[in-house]
Amino acid sequence: MELKKLTPNLVVRNVEASLNFYRTVLGLQPGFTVPDAPPYVFGSVTSNGVEIFFNDQKAVAEDYPALGAKPIGGSITLFIEVEGIEDILKKVQQHGAKITMPMKDQFYGMREFAFEDPEGWWSLSPNASRSNHKKRSRF
Repeated sequence: MELKKLTPNLVVRNVEASLNFYRTVLGLQPGFTVPDAPPYVFGSVTSNGVEIFFNDQKAVAEDYPALGAKPIGGSITLFIEVEGIEDILKKVQQHGAKITMPMKDQFYGMREFAFEDPEGWWSLSPNASRSNHKKRSRF
């Protein structure tokens, strides 16, 4: 077996709001939506091989009742490598997202901060600074 890709599929109350947040604040590009115009039951964003899916909670509940009944947000953290972590922190703050961990240098060589998206999913933004690793950031 060869694994090819892992794509988070987040269950949300409002697909359109999630798409707007990830495009406007984090700079991801539109993927596709179902249907083509709002209100959406599914949508995606993408950037350089990174892809995130958003599924409407009501639509999920129809196919997977147990999953649709679970609370939204807070049960997963997303780590996405980025460039310009300081700029991302400013955009996150400007859009009023809740900062759940201020920017700090970690003992394992990462500079990072964490925030909640509008649905309560946590994103962590580290910036690698170890001398034996290429400098990178994740959120």
